[in-house]
Parts: sequence; C-alpha cells; structure tokens
Amino acid sequence: MAAPLSADRLLATLRAEGVKVSERSGWRTHNRNSKGSWSDLNGIVIHHTAGRDSLALCWSGTDALPGPLCHTHLAKSGVATMVGYGRTNHAGTFAQNAFNAMRDEASVHPRPDAAEPVDANARTYGIEIENLGDGKDPYPDVQYGQAVRWAAAICRAHGWSADSVIGHKEGTRRKIDPSFGMDAFRKAVDERLAHEPSWNPDEEDDVALTDADIDKIAAAAAEKTLKLDGVIKSDTDSPDNPYVSLATITRNAAVVVRRVETKVAALTEANAKLVDAVAQLAAGVGDLDPAAIVTELKAAIENITIHLDADGA
Repeated sequence: MAAPLSADRLLATLRAEGVKVSERSGWRTHNRNSKGSWSDLNGIVIHHTAGRDSLALCWSGTDALPGPLCHTHLAKSGVATMVGYGRTNHAGTFAQNAFNAMRDEASVHPRPDAAEPVDANARTYGIEIENLGDGKDPYPDVQYGQAVRWAAAICRAHGWSADSVIGHKEGTRRKIDPSFGMDAFRKAVDERLAHEPSWNPDEEDDVALTDADIDKIAAAAAEKTLKLDGVIKSDTDSPDNPYVSLATITRNAAVVVRRVETKVAALTEANAKLVDAVAQLAAGVGDLDPAAIVTELKAAIENITIHLDADGA
C-alpha cells in the first residue's frame, strides 16, 4: 500500500518519464472524494474509452456515472491530459483474487472471480486511452508508448513492479478493456523500469569502451588502412595503376632499406681496407706522417654524401 502522490509530484513524475502532459483547468480538485476515500493505493488500471473525442466525457462523465472517469485521458496524438486528482469513477468494483494479484505484484493475473467485493476506485490510479476498443481501431505507436511511460512513471515513484499494472478486464468479468494484451504491455513497462526515466528506446545507449576495445579497433583500422588501395597517387604515372596502397609502399620501403643497409656495410668495409692500405703506403714514403694521412682520409670519408638509387639498387 502507498499514499497517493501529491498532484505536484505526480506531474513531475510523469514529465520526468517523458509523458507529454497537458493540464485541464481545475483537474487538481476534480474528484469523487465526497463519495469515498482514495488512499492506501495498490496499483494502476488501464482502460480504453470505447469512443472518439472522449476527453469531455472523461471529465464530465454521465448522469449515471459522474466524472471524472479517470486521472488521465490519453489522446491518439500521445497527449496525456490530467482530468482528475483523487477518487475517480474509473474502475468500479474488482474481484478479490484479481485485486490480490495486483496488490501482491503476482506474475500471473488470474481470471477474476464473479464476486466483486473490492472498491477499486479507492485503491488505484486509472488512465483512459482513446480507442474504439473494437480490435480494429489501432493504437498509434506514440499513444501506446506514452501509455507505457505513464504507467512506468507511477510504478517507479512508488517502487512498484510492472505487475502492479492491471487491465480493467483483468479486474472484473464485466469489462473487455483495454483491447490490447496486458502481458505485452507489462513487459514494456518492465523494460522501462530497467532504465532511467529519461530512457528513449529509439536511441542507443552510450557504452564506454575499454582499453582492450580501443586496441582492437585501432588494430583493425590499421590493418584495413594498410590494405586499402587507391588512396595514394603513384609517382610512376602508370595509366594501369595510378594509385598504390600503404601496404605496397611499406613493403617496398622495407626492401629498399635492406638494400641500403647492405651497400652501406660493404662501403664501410671497403673504406676500412682503403684506410689500412694508405697507412701502409704512407709508412714507406719519405718523411710523410702516416697518422696525419689517416686522420685526413677519415675526415674526408665522413663528409662524403652517398646517393643511392633505390629503384636501381
């Protein structure tokens, strides 16, 4: 059991869930409290209006059944108009077994017994959804989605599960509304309750990437880039293949580097032999200083710039 949400909190709760709320003037004091209590609430009752343009009827009711006939009227457009706060003539009496299943948040809602000893108007919230109820009149997605949000918002505020939501037809044998299946409706409410009130099922949730995820993405991107052809202009001006891939460039560069390393090693070895030969020659010529000749030769070699044609290597 729960005390009713205040009018202000009810509005805030619905809006936080994304319900498109409209307030009919005077709804906060429009009720049937003079005929009975509205306290110790246990659940939510879903109805269809069985007519068109039913907002005025939900507000005023009839001579036999004075309004308000619900707390909220839900139009085809998805606009939820507040028409009453307090006791409203929406549910009438319920079978005890049906009420108990709602109250206890049972996963199974049994066929209601014939006897109806429970005053459900005193213990529930109610919404009237604009629909003919003939099984042919559709519920637009925006309308159905808003009904789910409306029910989920109240459940969330009270800490109730989706099994606190019951169809009018599940509380009494006298009624057939709503004309959609309640199991699927409760499943949709349950899914909303698993998310934050602002959750929009049409938008994907943001998921934080782990370091491992980032490494995998980077590796995949690098591999794809290296294999991607047609991104770099070739300098060969070949009409058959004017572009080259990064993989080809990388592979060719590795070949050239190996060839350059081989030439440099060979030149280094040849230079060393040349230095030794000059030193030996200088040692046998008059008063030449071998050490000075070696020093000058090394300096000259170090200043040489070697140009290697990689393509011709």
